[in-house]
Amino acid sequence: MKKIVVHIIAFVFLFCFSGFVFGATCPAGQICNPLTGVGNFGELLTKIADGVGTLIATLGTIMIIVAGILYLTSAGSPDKMTKAKTALIYAIAGIAIGLAAKAIVATLSKVLGGS
Repeated sequence: MKKIVVHIIAFVFLFCFSGFVFGATCPAGQICNPLTGVGNFGELLTKIADGVGTLIATLGTIMIIVAGILYLTSAGSPDKMTKAKTALIYAIAGIAIGLAAKAIVATLSKVLGGS
């Protein structure tokens, strides 16, 4: 089986469960407004940062798994091991930025004089 087909099947399988996660807070059969409770631009940026940070942290976790698989399948090749280590470093940096997204927006809001 070609690699692209395996990747497509894996991503479709993973994203099939996203409806359960995002739909857990809404009543059945309704679409919830994600911007309820937003009073100003700072709160809007905070909500966006939460969503983007969660997405980045999730993708970073998946990339750590991919980097581990790359490392295990490198078969001792220095080039492949370097590629796997680089992917791991970028994944960890992405998770750190994703987890700090809300703090970054809050800091920028305070610096710029927001509430």
